[in-house]
Amino acid sequence: MQRINRLLLIAVIATGTLSCEDFLNRPDKASYTLSDFYQNDEQCLQAVNPLYSVPWFDFFRGWLRVGDCQSGNYFMDGDRFWLLTPNEDMEEVKSMSASLWAVNARANTVLENINLYAGPGTTEAGRNIAKGEALVWKAMAYFYMVRIYGAVPIVHNNTELLATGEYNSLYRAKIENVYDYIIMTLKQAIEWLPEKAVGEGRIDRYSACGLLAKVYLTKSGYGREGTRNEADLENAREYARRVVRESGRVLEPEYADIFRGSRNFSDESLIAWRWVVAGETYWTASNDLQADLVSSGFSEFSGWGSWGGPSLDLQEAFGEKYIDGTLSGAISPVRNNNDKRRKATMMMYGDVYEYFWRDHPVKEGVNGQQVAFPAGFDFAKFYGQVLGDFNSSTGANCVKHIVGNNADHLAEFGVPMMDRKSSLATHILRLGDIYLVYAEAILGNNPSTSDPEALEAFNAIRRRAGLPGVESVTFDDIFRERRLELAFEGDFWYDFVRLAYYKPREAVRILNNQNRNNYVGLSAYYIDEGWRTWGMEGDDNYPKPDDKDKLVPRINDETLDGKPFGLERFALPFPSTDLAMNPNLAKDPVDYDISRFTYE
Repeated sequence: MQRINRLLLIAVIATGTLSCEDFLNRPDKASYTLSDFYQNDEQCLQAVNPLYSVPWFDFFRGWLRVGDCQSGNYFMDGDRFWLLTPNEDMEEVKSMSASLWAVNARANTVLENINLYAGPGTTEAGRNIAKGEALVWKAMAYFYMVRIYGAVPIVHNNTELLATGEYNSLYRAKIENVYDYIIMTLKQAIEWLPEKAVGEGRIDRYSACGLLAKVYLTKSGYGREGTRNEADLENAREYARRVVRESGRVLEPEYADIFRGSRNFSDESLIAWRWVVAGETYWTASNDLQADLVSSGFSEFSGWGSWGGPSLDLQEAFGEKYIDGTLSGAISPVRNNNDKRRKATMMMYGDVYEYFWRDHPVKEGVNGQQVAFPAGFDFAKFYGQVLGDFNSSTGANCVKHIVGNNADHLAEFGVPMMDRKSSLATHILRLGDIYLVYAEAILGNNPSTSDPEALEAFNAIRRRAGLPGVESVTFDDIFRERRLELAFEGDFWYDFVRLAYYKPREAVRILNNQNRNNYVGLSAYYIDEGWRTWGMEGDDNYPKPDDKDKLVPRINDETLDGKPFGLERFALPFPSTDLAMNPNLAKDPVDYDISRFTYE
């Protein structure tokens, strides 16, 4: 736990940060003390508000690297996550750990302060709602921790731990203990939370049920060999069923709309990071992922997306592939791919987006010519004629997490972007995810299922994507559908972790069969018949995989660095700073008695 002594103190003294219209409002910090703040239900909720963004910021920066780069969805040249070789000295490994512990500390502090300081103007229901929201964020932090780092310590109460002086001598809890702790935490949250959230974008009972269903589904394979625990699968089915059948939530009709600012608070979003443009003072309250994913020139602000791009393997999963010298569908106005999610996930040659560049700007193209965009952003015109190349060696760029230019942000949120920062929410648990969790939990250990409930959930996801329904589903069907549905949502790596719990060699096989190459010399030019692509000189006028001096990552399915094959292959190392502060983290995990932990 990086600088755990400092992190444990952070949330003990913190009472709030930032403001964002009604959602994140709080009084000025100087105007109150702990003993006189929690005087009504609204103030209790305000204490929870920072958990929707600020302490997650440093985790957020590595979230896509683990979830999508490491899993093979997003190419980053030379990146250690992409190469499946992250180490304990990487800044992302350190900052993600620090961030998750800060979330846990903040959640614990909310619980403690409400119990200690809540005044007579509060109600039991109001206090419980605030505590229930904090518990869901706490559970989410631990769910990430156990899937990223494996066995981790359990810090139930910051103040008690500080009083004992044991904060730098904790042992890790066994993985099964951590899952039991997450389940206990979420069950208490479900008891306290209302069926309908008390404010737009806030967590409710069904948010907790959805997360618990996913936890049970993941836990069901841990410690097993080839099959999953039936009791855990049954629990996953039950909690997912509550969300699908009882919550009243419906899938967003248009998949692309889920990721637009105007739909920040749709039914689809069960749990989300709620970012807001809040100026330099509150940098960590804002979403700045667009800067990592777009190329320079896409908006008024800089971007680094040229260094990466949607992987060729993900493109092929969507049905897009260079065949016979052309990108499938790129030259013809009719694409081979009919999945609506592809265009909403990644922009490729020939794509036009009406929700980007809606102010119809005129850009200076090559040779000083002016290029207009009357129909919105045009991929070929911008990346071909304006910049002279696609600015990505995979021939595609990301769409999710992208707001567009300043005019687009103003249209979606009513306020301009500030530097590279936006107010676009990041959905980390969606209704579509739980539909697929429900189908997989029903499938369970069977090779396939035609169960009506499973098919209804699975086919609802496919129909929204513009695809036909099916009459039976297998694990491979669901695994693939999850990848396409949740690409670039920081989730795909954890599907591998869940599979590796009970079928590690199968998880390795899938990873090792991915196409992790990229293209070189990818450029575009215009002739009378339309846009065309070429590769490097002498390569028959089309891009080819660059296999020169490229390390295509593979996981050895027998040993790695002398270690036997096992789950450690799917866990990130503990940060070196954490290990230096607490050598016990390097020792074998121990049994934690979860029954001694309670919430009140």
